[in-house]
Amino acid sequence: MPSYEERSIIGKQIVITGATNGIGKEIARAMARRGADLTIVARTESKARATVAELSAEPGAAGRLDYVLADLADLSSVRTAAARIVASTPKIDILFDNAGVHSFEGGTTRDGYELMAATNHLGPFLLTHLLLDPLIAAAPSRIVVTASEAHRAAARLRPEDFAEPLRHSAIGSQPIYGRSKLLNILFTEELAHRLAGTGVTVNSFCPGVVASGLIRGSRVISAAARTFSHTPLIRTPEQGAQMGIRLALDAGLTGTTGRFYTSTPGLRFLPAVPARRDDALRTSMFDRSAELVGLH
Repeated sequence: MPSYEERSIIGKQIVITGATNGIGKEIARAMARRGADLTIVARTESKARATVAELSAEPGAAGRLDYVLADLADLSSVRTAAARIVASTPKIDILFDNAGVHSFEGGTTRDGYELMAATNHLGPFLLTHLLLDPLIAAAPSRIVVTASEAHRAAARLRPEDFAEPLRHSAIGSQPIYGRSKLLNILFTEELAHRLAGTGVTVNSFCPGVVASGLIRGSRVISAAARTFSHTPLIRTPEQGAQMGIRLALDAGLTGTTGRFYTSTPGLRFLPAVPARRDDALRTSMFDRSAELVGLH
């Protein structure tokens, strides 16, 4: 990756989801090493505690590190976590919407939504909106969304049923996962449009194929991914985190918004998928998502 001029984030307030493993932990590590104040949003308290202790011991970690518990698949949990963050953090300089899941077995959330649509899109959608006031207060600030080139294999996207529960096989999970990643990109583009003039930028990226603990429902495949991470076929979490780190630190990206950056060689030359060229679809998906999570 080309070198770039880093802006200072000493004392800056950063919120990141999915930081207890994988690329999220490596992004959090990079932020901690540069002296940022860091709030981790995590599902499991024991992992959150261990991660905060680990990152606090990193060289240069002079900032305040803490955690808030939330399950992004549970909208009530997201609201509680957001309220706690806002109460203690009047300004947020960078929000990383990083957490995600690829479920081979599928599932339905307590709110009645398809598991990957809820975890990868609706939960982050709600969290981001509930944190907009402190993000705007900290402007110029940045939102960084972890998406994926898997969006190119997305299932059909329709506002009326994209979050409806459904059953699928392990093979059938790929287009459903891809759809949730397409939603990440459309969300990035539409939110950037709606936040124009606020000083808050929104960009998304693909980390490449990473052995990150993303997959649920298959210990065998997760173990295989860890094995292949020692080969050029699959990236390590540290490698996969680099683009997300850059989107937070690159001084040259100040003011850049609504972009999708890929870490997969060659794919940046491919044209955008049709859904990304459909402004009406992008707007309707945004509005439908707001309706589903109870925003008005």
